[in-house]
Amino acid sequence: MAEKKSPGIRSSTVQFGSGLSAFRALPRAKGRRPAVILLHERYGIVQHTKDLTVKLAEAGYAGFAPDLFSRFTGDKKGLRRGEVRVDLRDDEAVQDLGAAVEYLKKVNVVDPSHISVVGICQTGRQALLLAAHRKGLSSCVVFYGAAGGKEWTTDELRPEPIESLIGKVSCPVLGVFGEADHIISVDDVLRFRGCLEQQKKSYHVRLYRDAPHGWLNDTMPGRYRKEQARDAWKLLLSFLRKTFGGGWDRSRVLWTFDSDFSPDYDFKKNVRLE
Repeated sequence: MAEKKSPGIRSSTVQFGSGLSAFRALPRAKGRRPAVILLHERYGIVQHTKDLTVKLAEAGYAGFAPDLFSRFTGDKKGLRRGEVRVDLRDDEAVQDLGAAVEYLKKVNVVDPSHISVVGICQTGRQALLLAAHRKGLSSCVVFYGAAGGKEWTTDELRPEPIESLIGKVSCPVLGVFGEADHIISVDDVLRFRGCLEQQKKSYHVRLYRDAPHGWLNDTMPGRYRKEQARDAWKLLLSFLRKTFGGGWDRSRVLWTFDSDFSPDYDFKKNVRLE
């Protein structure tokens, strides 16, 4: 798919940290703007990632999508097609995302006191990692990630459990999930919500009807769900406005849970779509 052009948006690939790269999109607006670190899906920096980064700039934010696979030297084309998977180390991700924050703080159009992070699919965990290890973020957003299957276990690459990461988060969390997801079950969503409540973290969790895994991605027709994607994007922008501004009372613990799923829901019937 050809790259979408957006009048008034300056986009480019930039270098930061120790040999890392990122896709950046900046609005042509006066004054300093809040920044959103957008983390890519398992495919790396593909067109969908760039499109979302530009959409953030269109909404008035500095969009910054770091390539968390910058260290990967294998089959990049296979990675973008989904035929190759790269597993991320927590310690490297914390290092790279910390470098992303420091980079943004030096960009002259960015308000360094207003930075949020969004993780999608595989990088939902990394969004929580940054929010757990970096105080001062405005908010943390997870789209259908950080809650399914092996996310509840630990290994050499990921030694800290999700429950522990959530306990260290000091900003509001938005979690967006789908009923028809073949990786993250409704029970997983409830467990994720339960962790936030047990740790007394402010959150908004939304479960969308009939939405499969990857339903925000309009470059994958089998997965994309137009109505849910549009509503979720509005939800994201509303959440960002509240957490960047004064619409979220940090002196209180605020919980919102919206769900729409069938009483006959059966996770085993959910299948992977292309």
